[in-house]
Amino acid sequence: MKKSRVLFASLAGSVIEWYDFYLYGTATGLVFTTLFFPNHDPAISLLLAFVTFGAGYAARPIGSILFGHMGDRIGRKAALMFTLIGMGGSSMLIGVLPTYAQVGLAAPAILVVLRLIQGISLGGEWGGAILLATESAPKGVRGLYGSIPQLGVPIGLVAGSFSLTLISSLTTDAQFLSWGWRIPFLLSGVLIGLAIWVRSGIEETPEFKAQKDSGDLAKVPIIETLKHDWRSVLQVIGLKIGDGFFNVFIMSYVLVFTTLYFGYSQDSALTGLTIGCATMLITIPVIGYISDFIDRKIIYFGGLTLLFVLAIPYFTMIGRGVGWFYMMQAVVLGVIWGAIFSTQGTLFSELFPAKVRYTGLSVGYQVAAAIAGFGPLIWTAMAESYGPSPLVFGGFMMAGLAISLALCILSPHFSRRKEKDQTLKPHKLDLN
Repeated sequence: MKKSRVLFASLAGSVIEWYDFYLYGTATGLVFTTLFFPNHDPAISLLLAFVTFGAGYAARPIGSILFGHMGDRIGRKAALMFTLIGMGGSSMLIGVLPTYAQVGLAAPAILVVLRLIQGISLGGEWGGAILLATESAPKGVRGLYGSIPQLGVPIGLVAGSFSLTLISSLTTDAQFLSWGWRIPFLLSGVLIGLAIWVRSGIEETPEFKAQKDSGDLAKVPIIETLKHDWRSVLQVIGLKIGDGFFNVFIMSYVLVFTTLYFGYSQDSALTGLTIGCATMLITIPVIGYISDFIDRKIIYFGGLTLLFVLAIPYFTMIGRGVGWFYMMQAVVLGVIWGAIFSTQGTLFSELFPAKVRYTGLSVGYQVAAAIAGFGPLIWTAMAESYGPSPLVFGGFMMAGLAISLALCILSPHFSRRKEKDQTLKPHKLDLN
């Protein structure tokens, strides 16, 4: 089986899953506050809408257990096929969902259920995509391979945001709120179909096949994980929590923050986000490749340190004009967070043995993501009380990053713990 097809399969599915997930996030501020959570107080409408946004994050640990079990017992490929079906089906149903004006409270209730399905599906997608790439990687380029599925986040986010922006520009305000916003959600059905077709043509990863052939499969992966590898799960949660809050802000809440509190136009906010994501497209594979030569822990620690140092300056500068906003998005999101995220999947996966790797990797990561996913609720309340204060918002981010930095300092030197025979010399990249 060609390595290039495996990488494409891990990336294609990841892009589409994140397209659907972030499409919802963009639609939250643009559409759902009006059509599904109408209220005379805009702040309350926004708060209610972000509750459903956070619900998707809260559901991700459920998906990590469900699909982790499937991935560690049946196979990585099987689990990834079901995550696509769950995400695609729920997104298409959102596209045909009646509004509050049409069916009353049933509309937001069904929307929450569909958002939960999205979260459950994504909870199993991320870990599976990482393992599909890293467990199929030749020795010496595991970091590069593990970085490729991470490209799905910036590509999916930009695609989701751009699709709504494009439809908005081609329709009147009335048309967009009536039917235009539904088109990107319905389009996800076609994209999911293509991703399923791509993934159906790949084989199981060599590491899982070897594990299955040995007969040493975990009977109940989540139980074995919590029994034998609970320290690694807690380590992943702690290492992720710091950059997790920053990530949710600079890739989602920033659209609301800059338009509502700094008066930037929606186009300016989306441009800043796009600049950061475009920079990540370069940072992620480059740093992924470098991490095969330099200890991934060093890169990770360096990225967290820079985020800590720049937390207050970031919130100070983004309010001083769109030029500063664009520059900070490029540096903080595109370069620094992109470097952290590039190494994250490979770094975390190396903490777990193959028999519970899907479960351990997914549970740790998604629990941290679930906690960070409720950041918008906290920040909305903070902004109502303190405004867009750099000290308040920057201090909040620094608190989370301090936890991750402490764990990073105290953690063992584990960047190649599972791949001791990997040489540090450059390898020819073989995609055949």
